[in-house]
Amino acid sequence: MLQNRLDPSGNFIRTSARGALMGNRGVIHAGAEIVRPFKHKAWITCVLSFKGRQRTVMAPGRWTELFFLDEATAFAAGHRPCFECRREDANRFKGAWVAGNPAHQFSMKTSINAIDEILHKERIGKEHTKVTHQCQSLDLPSGTFILLNAQPYLVHNDRIHRWTPFGYEESLALPVAATLTVLTPESIVSAFRAGYVSNVGLPPDELNNCPQME
Repeated sequence: MLQNRLDPSGNFIRTSARGALMGNRGVIHAGAEIVRPFKHKAWITCVLSFKGRQRTVMAPGRWTELFFLDEATAFAAGHRPCFECRREDANRFKGAWVAGNPAHQFSMKTSINAIDEILHKERIGKEHTKVTHQCQSLDLPSGTFILLNAQPYLVHNDRIHRWTPFGYEESLALPVAATLTVLTPESIVSAFRAGYVSNVGLPPDELNNCPQME
C-alpha cells in the first residue's frame, strides 16, 4: 500500500481508500517511499482522467501522484486547482482568491506563481510543520477544515463533519462563539468567503441542505 494519500493536515498516509482528485508537488518519492514534503511551490490538484493520458503511479523520475478524498481536503492540505486539466475551477479560484484577499493588491493578471508564494507560507513552516491559524467559528465558510480534539472536521453550513480517508462521520453542530484552530490556509478561507464553493464528499442529503450549493 503506497504512502501517497493526504489528510487535511497534509500528512502522507497509507490507506486503501481511493481519492476523487490527484495532487502534484513535484518528484517527492524514491522507489515506493515519500522522501520529501515537496519539490516546488506549485501544489496543485488535478482530475483523475485527462485526455486519455496514462501514468504509472510513482514511476522513477516522474512527479509523484498524490490523492485526496475531495477538493476541500486538498485545499486544507494547501493545494489549488491545476490550470491545465481544471482550468475553469482554477480561474474561479483565482478570481475568488483575488477578491477575498485585497490587501495583496493582486488582479487576474497577476501570475499564479505570486499566489503560490503566499500559499506556501500559509501551509508549511520552516520545519515542514503544518501552519494553522485561529478564527471565530461564525466567521468560517463552508469547505473550511478545523482541528477539534486533535481530529480534522469539515465545516459545512452550520455543522462540522469528522474526516476519515473513506468519507465523513460524526456530524456535530458547529460550536458557537468559539475560537477554533483552522487547517485550511488563511487566504483560501478568504477565497471561500468571496464565493468559491469547494467540492466536498458529503452525502447528497447533506449537500442539498446547504444554501451555497443551490
